[in-house]
Amino acid sequence: MNYLMHLHLSDPTPLVRLGNMMGDFVKGRLEKAPYHPQIIHGLRQHRSIDSFSQVSPAVNASRERIDPRFGYFRGILIDVFYDHFLARNWDRHAEGTLEEFALETYLLLEEYQHILPEKLQAVAPRMIQYNWLVSYREVEVMERALIRIGERIKRENPLAEGYGELLKHYDELEEDSARFLVEAQRHLQEKFRST
Repeated sequence: MNYLMHLHLSDPTPLVRLGNMMGDFVKGRLEKAPYHPQIIHGLRQHRSIDSFSQVSPAVNASRERIDPRFGYFRGILIDVFYDHFLARNWDRHAEGTLEEFALETYLLLEEYQHILPEKLQAVAPRMIQYNWLVSYREVEVMERALIRIGERIKRENPLAEGYGELLKHYDELEEDSARFLVEAQRHLQEKFRST
């Protein structure tokens, strides 16, 4: 869901970054997964960030800001919102431009298209065609993204209404997002120091 955040936090090695991108599409144990060790490393980083986000003070602050009626779906809203803030403030958090980073990612997806999980193979062409990673910086895109995500979820959900929560708590959520980046980078440095 939060592609840009995982890509940004990833070790910059291309196959590790690809593994981070694949994280939401690869389930189960990784010991016998049919991927290059660097991709496995990226998958492990992705899972570690997902686990860490459950206890992150910044994420918990964001969760408290969002109306409780969103329940479980607050996590999805936070993922989408944090990608928006990272895209919008890219020059504060990363070297180079977001456009350059997105192009590198799209070329990586095209080069390794043949090994991507089936669902990511289906998503990648749309991501590239509509330049999702760069489009995240536009606040209006978040509304459309939440509507689309809500439609893909089989059970009834309030995600289409989540855009109002972004507007209502915009400045505070932006601060939470910046704090999460610092927390998550520290977490990865500690967890993967020796690998």
